[in-house]
Amino acid sequence: MNRRVDAREWIQFQWDYLVALLGGAAKVTRLAYETVAFTRKRKIEKATDLLRLIFTWAVAERSLRETAALAAEVDLADVSNVALLGRFRRAEAWLGALLGELLAARNDAPRMAISIRLIDATSISCRGSKNTDRRVHLTMSLGENRTTGIELTTERGGESLERFTFRPGEIVIGDRGYATRKGLAHVARMGAYFIVRAKWGSIPLEDQAGNPIDLVATLRDLPEAVAGEFAVQFHGPEGQVIACRLAVVRKSEPAAEHERRKILADARRHGHPQIDARSLEAAGYIFVLTNAPVALSAESVLDLYRFRWQVEMKFKTLKSVLHLSDVPTRNGEMLNVYIFAKLIVALLIEDLIHNAESFSPWGYPIPANSLVATHSAVS
Repeated sequence: MNRRVDAREWIQFQWDYLVALLGGAAKVTRLAYETVAFTRKRKIEKATDLLRLIFTWAVAERSLRETAALAAEVDLADVSNVALLGRFRRAEAWLGALLGELLAARNDAPRMAISIRLIDATSISCRGSKNTDRRVHLTMSLGENRTTGIELTTERGGESLERFTFRPGEIVIGDRGYATRKGLAHVARMGAYFIVRAKWGSIPLEDQAGNPIDLVATLRDLPEAVAGEFAVQFHGPEGQVIACRLAVVRKSEPAAEHERRKILADARRHGHPQIDARSLEAAGYIFVLTNAPVALSAESVLDLYRFRWQVEMKFKTLKSVLHLSDVPTRNGEMLNVYIFAKLIVALLIEDLIHNAESFSPWGYPIPANSLVATHSAVS
């Protein structure tokens, strides 16, 4: 059953607690004025009231007309759906700033001894569209199962490790879309370690003497059901040499055959009948490129790469629980506002789960600038 959020809960009972999770009304209001999302009172008295209406529309999935009617019903605001459209369209930078504040708080928190970050991107389409309208790029901490970085782009925004910054010593895990010389050089330059699945011909690899490697021929002697590794290197965009290792394992024959069938079917679908025989042979292996210290064995590198699927599960949750895959607007600014509102709530849910064991009994943080109520003593 596709049950929507009870909008009356948001408007009448739970709103002040949610604002506290965002850092308090003062912070939310300050960011609204700084981003010019709220400049003066005009039928909507407070910036937090405007945010409440945005969340009712986006997260509770009400239409603009329904949102206006609910606002009037609880005496929040007497405003038309057309007026709401104008106010919401100016809120993109504001919601982006709120999202950034939530992420900054996480990245400023103490880190575990070994930090492992997963990176991936997902496509978002508007309702009725068969094309990609937006792409959400995301990094998440494997140990904490929490999002650490988000970037929203148009459909032209490709996967790239350069979208994010990394700390020295971090391990960054990505799929084949991130196996580019420029992106891997970016990670290495920051002192972090990459573990990415590579295509056999995507990066020109050399041996330690600088000689080109015939990768497919090299792998033919790899035993069955045993992980192997090879010391390799490649040149970054600026000519710098980046030393790394290739961790490899053979696929089972059924898995290899399944991959070969996919390659052939894809070639027929795109009108490319000629297939490089090396592509079909390379389909029998999984190879992962890493610059992690040699103390991390090939088996451990491959085991770590398996956890990359956790970030895909994160996207699946965003789309199935928060309905991020079916956006009801095609207006560019409104589309971004809608997605930002959903992502803010997703981060708040992560925080609640992460802090569940140590959270205060009342279930929300008390802002530091709150006033303490005083009472006269009664004799």
